[in-house]
Amino acid sequence: MADIKANKRTLIRWKIYIDRARMYIGYIQFIMIGFVFIEAYRNTTIGNLIFDNIWISIPIVFILFITLSLIIGRLDTVHGLREEELRNVTTSNPVMRDIQASLEEIKEELKGMKNQNQDNR
Repeated sequence: MADIKANKRTLIRWKIYIDRARMYIGYIQFIMIGFVFIEAYRNTTIGNLIFDNIWISIPIVFILFITLSLIIGRLDTVHGLREEELRNVTTSNPVMRDIQASLEEIKEELKGMKNQNQDNR
């Protein structure tokens, strides 16, 4: 343990690992919430139907979970929510703002060079 270097790059790499693990833990939590939700209906007509036929209900619930997740993901993609989120995150990141400004400068220079070439003809 004494050989571990806790510099800035290492801490950032650890943060990325933790964020990735958190994503997978989120999947597990989502499934657990589904089971808690179903358990809350145990003493109802629907709950009795589910728990009396548990070997049929589990695959159906799993398929519904996957299907609903795909539909929600597709809606997110179609409406461009992820892209807009990334755009907002990017504009608040100073490094990305510098890169964007540099790209704009390059585009303006290329536009000027193109106009010069057309004028010289």
